[in-house]
Amino acid sequence: MSNRRAARFLTDGLPPLWPTIHTMVADAGYESKGLSQNLKDRNGWKLIIAKRKEQAFKIVGLNWMVERSFAWLGRHHRMSKDYEFRVQTSEAFIMIAACAQMVRRIAPQ
Repeated sequence: MSNRRAARFLTDGLPPLWPTIHTMVADAGYESKGLSQNLKDRNGWKLIIAKRKEQAFKIVGLNWMVERSFAWLGRHHRMSKDYEFRVQTSEAFIMIAACAQMVRRIAPQ
């Protein structure tokens, strides 16, 4: 299953957890009218696609947020590859990695 199709299923359980989210930012791989419409209809979210205009690397608009988020998560060994069998386990490890990142920022050593 492609990431675009899987995004529809993965985002279904998020609105009760984060009711204040109104916008979702994704890279060009998630550009789809179907996904955009699905997020709008089911969750009331607007999908913004961060695109690169040039082939060379340059920090442009919202791209850096998406790319840096994946890079920070990828620094955790368990998140560097898709080792998990169940989606719930992957979600839990993403949450743990994000919490660890926030704690390091709040209380650096």
